[in-house]
Amino acid sequence: MNVPLLSQSASGANTARLERSDALRTRRLARLTDELADIGFEFAGPDSLILAILSELDYAMRPRVHERRVPTYGAIIAPGGDREDWQVSTQLTITARPFPRSGLAGARLFADGLSSWVVRGVDDHHGPDASDDELVVFDRPAGSERDVVVLAESTGGIIVQRHPSGVVRVAGNFGVLRWDGVTWQHQPPIGDWAATFATCTDVEQLEVVETLLEIAVHDLGSRGIGAILVYRRERQANGSWPTASRYELRLSTPPSLGVQTPADLAPLVHVLAQIDGAAVFDVDGTLRELGVRLLPDPETESAVEGFRGMRHTTARRYSVDEPDSVVIVVSEDGPVTVMRQGRIHVGA
Repeated sequence: MNVPLLSQSASGANTARLERSDALRTRRLARLTDELADIGFEFAGPDSLILAILSELDYAMRPRVHERRVPTYGAIIAPGGDREDWQVSTQLTITARPFPRSGLAGARLFADGLSSWVVRGVDDHHGPDASDDELVVFDRPAGSERDVVVLAESTGGIIVQRHPSGVVRVAGNFGVLRWDGVTWQHQPPIGDWAATFATCTDVEQLEVVETLLEIAVHDLGSRGIGAILVYRRERQANGSWPTASRYELRLSTPPSLGVQTPADLAPLVHVLAQIDGAAVFDVDGTLRELGVRLLPDPETESAVEGFRGMRHTTARRYSVDEPDSVVIVVSEDGPVTVMRQGRIHVGA
């Protein structure tokens, strides 16, 4: 007769622990919602989708630690379309694997957010849909912020990732959210942001501006690389590169790397991480000068007030003297600012 009593006692204790765990999780998700509201952001969509995003985000921020090792993690929430379409747009080979018997908790142990990801289905009315849950494996790692943005665009879902650097990201049609362990940043979609300041009537020029912004946000800012990117839109009648204007050349002429050439992006980002000064690009998005010192006009220095630090102030004043240029400033802590004719366009 004592066995059932003991079983009932153990069952009651387990129930109490589960209830306490659920209560703690509910409070964590509420605090997370408040943190995002503090930076003016909230997730849109049915409650079931928002709950799934917050739950995955909560896990990414507080993963299971084993022997002092904090694992990486990745989840794709509520994706759409066929997996074959994902493969075409991402140029990845994607293979599906079923969840282990331990369910979501066990599957999370296999999802590194680089080559393997948990996929979570969501029912608009009843919350998470376990019938659509699976593990997907890529044929190569795809874990940079640029990769995560492409993955969100290709799947139509919400991507949650804990990167090896410790940064937690969420990507979707709202842009990218980043958490560095202390603060949140929100970078809006590049196209929407460019539309607020770009006055290019030439479609090709607008594409160059958007590509430069992508580099600034997803390749530089996401890695803590400070930089100034100057896009000079003027074109000489004879096709030659205009002479240096309002800046001092300090380095030899760099290789003609083009921002529209995918193979050129890696060496471009690599060199920007190692030099001071601005990088100057021509109307076609080709790197023309590197490590230059911007020299605003003395009258402009007196008339245009400063903004943040020396890097931002110099860039702002230069954009007044060169009104046809677009100047993109990347802070070491991640935020990106665009200067156009002295006006300030902050994406975050």
